Amino acid sequence: MSIIRINAITVPAEAGDELAHRFAARAGAVDGADGFEGFELLKPTDGRDQWLVITRWRDEAAFEAWVASPSFADGHRGTAGDPGAARGGHPGGHPGGHPGGHPGGEGAARPAGVASEIWSYVPVVSAAPTN
Repeated sequence: MSIIRINAITVPAEAGDELAHRFAARAGAVDGADGFEGFELLKPTDGRDQWLVITRWRDEAAFEAWVASPSFADGHRGTAGDPGAARGGHPGGHPGGHPGGHPGGEGAARPAGVASEIWSYVPVVSAAPTN
């Protein structure tokens, strides 16, 4: 059964476009990961400041393998150095996606998100069009 990881990222209004730009620049970076089934970045339209990064994985082992991979570290440079970052343990920790990870170092871009929280789900009921 698939698992779903949702990274709820708190993003100031003025940083939303930058967050979307950073995700677009890395589109497809996770596509080749074993067990990866899909990704979406959802922009709030109701006045909230939380963007949602939704990833779907074949199973927990596939997700954990991606989090431990060099590809994950590359996409999260500047945040992956802290063990808590890989588990959403502090603002900027974001294993459900890569919200504003930056290359680090002096003069590097600042993270677009100010906080994040990882939510874990499994589908219980699913539906798709029959035609």
